[in-house]
Amino acid sequence: MRIGIIGSGRIGGTLARLLTAAEHEIALSHGSDPVALREQIAELGPKARAASSDEVADFGEVVILAIPWQNRQQLPADRLKGKIVVDAMNPYRPDGGLYDLERSTSTEEVAMVLPGSRLVKAFNTLHARDLAVRGQPDRPIEERTALPIAGDDQAAKRVIAVLVEQIGFAPVDSGSLREGGRLQQPGGALYARVVSGAEAEADLHPRGVGIGAQHA
Repeated sequence: MRIGIIGSGRIGGTLARLLTAAEHEIALSHGSDPVALREQIAELGPKARAASSDEVADFGEVVILAIPWQNRQQLPADRLKGKIVVDAMNPYRPDGGLYDLERSTSTEEVAMVLPGSRLVKAFNTLHARDLAVRGQPDRPIEERTALPIAGDDQAAKRVIAVLVEQIGFAPVDSGSLREGGRLQQPGGALYARVVSGAEAEADLHPRGVGIGAQHA
């Protein structure tokens, strides 16, 4: 699959490494000239390329957003219409605090600037260091570290669930973009929580109905 990643920092860079290792083609963008990514792309190998954010949006069958949340207005919204877009961002201010969203959620705010995209919330709950080392593709799904997925487009969530499995984690359906997104964002019950897929499924889906259960 062709996957675009807008943002090459800790989360974006880690996902680029995991997804190229899973044999996906990656286009990665940086806040400045793509030339700045030369060394990072060389380390990722032949399945990775550097590109502008517009080029990344055009390239990806799936596009992952991993830029600072406050820069969401700069995303190429027109190019992302109709695409599966993954919000891996969290609403931290530059000073390390959190933006006050009142009754909204961070992903609902992203959805407002990306009308027509098939938005999914994922890859935002684990610290980059955990995302980098906790993937275990050789273990049963229920024993792997859980990665929750929220969204209103069920088909889009299933596509992301497969990617989560391929990089060695257990996909767990946390619910709708609003309710699941609230659980996943900082301060939510699923944020920075390192548990197995089985534990997460038991908490969220007592009857065993969830993305992880469907793919086990």
